[in-house]
Amino acid sequence: MEILSQLRKCANIVVDSLYNAGVRLVFGIPGAKVDAIFDALLDHPDIRLIVCRHEQNAVFMAAAVGRITGYPGVCIATSGPGASNLTTGLATATTEGDPVVAIIGSVSRLQSTKRTHQSMKALDVLNPICKGTIGIEVEDQVAEVMLDAFRVATSYPRGATAVSLPLDIAQSVSKIPAFSSASFRLPDLGPSPLACIESVAHLIEEARLPVLFLGMRSTAPHVVSAIRNFLKQHPMPVVETFQAAGAVSMDLVNLFYGRVGLFRNQPGDKLLAKSDLVLTVGYDPTEYDANLWNVHGKLRIVHIDYESCDFGFHYRPIIELIGSIEHNFRCLSGNIMRVASQSELDICSVLYQEFHSWRKTAFSKEESGLVKPLHFISCLQRYVSPTTRVTCDVGTVYIYMMRYYFAYEPGMFLTSNGQQTLGVGLPWAIAASLVQDPPCSEKVISLSGDGGFMFSSQELSTAVQLKCNITHFIWNDGHYNMVEFQEELKYGRSSGIALGGVDFVRFAEAFNAKGFRIRSGDELESVMREALAYEGVSIVDVLIDYSRNQDLANHIIPEEYE
Repeated sequence: MEILSQLRKCANIVVDSLYNAGVRLVFGIPGAKVDAIFDALLDHPDIRLIVCRHEQNAVFMAAAVGRITGYPGVCIATSGPGASNLTTGLATATTEGDPVVAIIGSVSRLQSTKRTHQSMKALDVLNPICKGTIGIEVEDQVAEVMLDAFRVATSYPRGATAVSLPLDIAQSVSKIPAFSSASFRLPDLGPSPLACIESVAHLIEEARLPVLFLGMRSTAPHVVSAIRNFLKQHPMPVVETFQAAGAVSMDLVNLFYGRVGLFRNQPGDKLLAKSDLVLTVGYDPTEYDANLWNVHGKLRIVHIDYESCDFGFHYRPIIELIGSIEHNFRCLSGNIMRVASQSELDICSVLYQEFHSWRKTAFSKEESGLVKPLHFISCLQRYVSPTTRVTCDVGTVYIYMMRYYFAYEPGMFLTSNGQQTLGVGLPWAIAASLVQDPPCSEKVISLSGDGGFMFSSQELSTAVQLKCNITHFIWNDGHYNMVEFQEELKYGRSSGIALGGVDFVRFAEAFNAKGFRIRSGDELESVMREALAYEGVSIVDVLIDYSRNQDLANHIIPEEYE
């Protein structure tokens, strides 16, 4: 960084900061209070500006970049409703650990205390849902505030930060330039104290049934590599949260007992209940509340994470390993002499067979009538490679997919779990397509229900104009089904869930996308193959059979597993 350089426009310092932070994609919608930044972006050869159709979708796309790359995605919105429209996306990013930096415009400093056009105090709205919010008050703060926003968003637990830039400052100048690229890199973390690592190693050696419970902060590539090496040396049963999908590789699938979340009725839930030592790795309670999987608060837990735990009756670890997860697993590997053999335990054999008997059911063929969810997933699995990225919206579709769709690489199967935010599927797929090298070169698959799709369907225009290569499947039953079947379980009836009225094939064609429809199981394979082979944006309207949905929440694990 050159100290006290020549005067430079503040909007350009913002853009310089983005570039030095490694940003190459910016998502947003223009407006009078941020047009100076848009003007500066126009002259930058290495940052691509993606104009979206709604600010909420812009932050969804930025969050997907953050989740996929590990570096903050960036979104820009103007003042007033432009800023408030970011709220849901920023809350989702912060809850689910996705690094995002949001830049919002505001009225000039002279007008900030007056009732004037779009004078809403946006940071007061965004502060409760972001890791950090800051308003730039003088020109020479711009570089420092931008640096701080990225460092806060990237540090654990990762999340969203928001920077408010007044109109007059954006158009003014400063003598403090953007900080260098090295300044944006956080210092490395090390392992926990050796005494703690040795204590955990001893606990693992003495445990009859130790279980690894992988959470959302366990999926960074370097962490996954360390965990996989650990499991190869010291095999033990593993379960994943929804956001940890793909942490267990194909060659370790014999240790995998599935994903857990929402309803406590999976083989993985039974395994946790029987374990005498649960090692949670990068687990966040927003993924699956501890009172749901540790009902009686009796499980012996080791907490392995970047930060100390959210301690309570249902989550009270006997020891915590705080620091670099990667380094702690490498140190643990060298300090463990033996681990109990799961092959010798009847409970593991029974649960493994149960889990994979469900898998065989999931991959059985169905031929007639509306499309069965498990038939769809079995067909999709055959056409998807391990490196095909799949994004899944929230709804009944996400429960089925998280239970039955198998991903073996981290970041290849994305869903919203902490907030269960409707509408993320298509925007995430657009971002996933754009971060490819070269952009839009490989097929991305996204899924949603018919309700969730309409939350962000206007971004079809964005996807088509950017020449994305996306196939989006809509599980269509004409209802908000995830709400419907839970209402029926509670009250014996449902209310407020009827939808319908959209011809999704014609809807797709109105945006110059390709529309397909699957009316029955016997059409599934041929239409799916055609849609996945289509180069460009395609929408597949799948008429889905949700007649067995109540089974998803039934059969909570029996007392013998308590």
